Amino acid sequence: MTNTQWRVWWIPMVFLAWTCARTDEKAPDVSDINVEVNIHRFEKDLFAIDTLEVAKGLEELEKAYPEFSEIFFNEILGSKNPQIAPEGHVAYVKGFLQHPAVRALYDSCMLRYNTMPDIERDFRQAFQYFKYYFPDREAPDITTFISEYSIGNFIYGDNSLAVGLDFFLGAQHPYAAMNPGNSNFSAYLTRTFTREHLVSKTLQPLIEDILGPPYGNRMLDVMVYNGKKLYLLDLLLPYTPDSIKWEVTGAQAQWLQKNQMEMWAFFLSENLLYSSNWSQIRKYVEYSPSSPGMPPEAPGRTANFMGLQIVKAYMKLHPETNIEQLIAMRDAQELLTKSRFKPERRSRL
Repeated sequence: MTNTQWRVWWIPMVFLAWTCARTDEKAPDVSDINVEVNIHRFEKDLFAIDTLEVAKGLEELEKAYPEFSEIFFNEILGSKNPQIAPEGHVAYVKGFLQHPAVRALYDSCMLRYNTMPDIERDFRQAFQYFKYYFPDREAPDITTFISEYSIGNFIYGDNSLAVGLDFFLGAQHPYAAMNPGNSNFSAYLTRTFTREHLVSKTLQPLIEDILGPPYGNRMLDVMVYNGKKLYLLDLLLPYTPDSIKWEVTGAQAQWLQKNQMEMWAFFLSENLLYSSNWSQIRKYVEYSPSSPGMPPEAPGRTANFMGLQIVKAYMKLHPETNIEQLIAMRDAQELLTKSRFKPERRSRL
């Protein structure tokens, strides 16, 4: 991955901690694995620039953050794009730093994230598990920033993660008022713009980078791919509530667990499993407030949850398979067949 390549991820869904995180097996002991957690506070250094000497401050900032500043100023802020900033890079950034709404947003972020000992602790543990499962890969570093609600998370450079703090100001933050009509600020999404979700969401671009692009466009392909994502996230965050990792409410997490057989039967009866009609399958694999045809208790992305169950069934039946081998399996049908997946029956739709 070159330093100009970056993968975007940022959308969310709910917080009501359902604390069933890892019940099927005991997480390994990683206490003896030493990792460094380097959180670089780009937004602090940016807003520390003297607005009487912006050019000098930007020169020093870009030396300190050579890769990230290239992305931030070119792709996120757009200050080096003549069409966005005809007045020039320095003048545009000065206006950004002095804008009252931007300053208020920065102050809100500092009120909540001036220091982050809990976030650093959770990242450290996640990176210990990362090194346990991926000993040949380097643990990432982290850069924080604010973008006035442009983007929440992405991966860049060789293995660096970026997190937009303005996407984690809490479910009660008036996101919708900032941009009325923007579907990205719908209530079912902003309910997980919280501190509790920050680490989980920030790790997801890393997992996507490890897995590579999806392997096909049938619902089975997408649900197994997303199931792998959830499986790897569970390995890195074994003690994080499932409701956080699945981005659903606690009640929805319980509903998913109790209705596996009925969901699977629904997908089969509606001929969805092998459908590549995106408009037909989208809400079962992408962010959505609900899953069409299911009871109102069902969240969106129900197929991803079932994909996770397939992956877990495969790994339980084939314990000799290591994580790299699982990642290398690109045939969703083969994985489903070899998993001998049989959904549990606990309730009824």
